Amino acid sequence: MATNEAGTNLAWFLAGAALGAAVAILVAPQSGSETREQIKRRAIAGRDRVSQSGRDVLEKGREIFERGKELADEAGDLFEKGKQALRRGEA
Repeated sequence: MATNEAGTNLAWFLAGAALGAAVAILVAPQSGSETREQIKRRAIAGRDRVSQSGRDVLEKGREIFERGKELADEAGDLFEKGKQALRRGEA
């Protein structure tokens, strides 16, 4: 629950930061073409950062998934060993 709230708070913070940056760019004392170029550069940089973050999250998700599979396999092995030990004890 706390993680969800933290994610929501982070999203609102980032949205506010982006809005503040956009307003700052638009009221800056420079020509329209310079402003458009600056917006373009920042948009490309932001897109690249978001894309990289997505790749990082995907990679981390894959790592967690693989670790989960390993743990499940280990748990299954332990369960089978326990069943066999019980059977040997009953025999």
